[in-house]
Amino acid sequence: MSAPAAQHDVFHAIADPTRRSVLKLLAGRDMPIFAISENFPLSRTAVNKHLHILTDAGLVSRQRVGRETRYRLEPEPLAELRDWLSFFNVYWDDKLSLLTTFVESNSNPAAPEE
Repeated sequence: MSAPAAQHDVFHAIADPTRRSVLKLLAGRDMPIFAISENFPLSRTAVNKHLHILTDAGLVSRQRVGRETRYRLEPEPLAELRDWLSFFNVYWDDKLSLLTTFVESNSNPAAPEE
């Protein structure tokens, strides 16, 4: 049986700064919603909505442990972002190369005299 299709895409999911912060928070550890909520000036309901979007995009998984639900980062979908951004590396490399050339051609190795 195949996995269900994501309801939200990864780009939409990371568009919100709170959701990006949640992903960083979950890096390397599982957390229940109350512990996640303590890190934000938002209601638990608002944090829960963000977690649902991240879950729907496949960036976060949830598992019931006793009476609580624990959330975990699932970084694999971030490869889509990496692949998309890597297309633009050549443009960034060109700009950095031009900047380096400009800085090197305009630098004066002699210290200014006082």
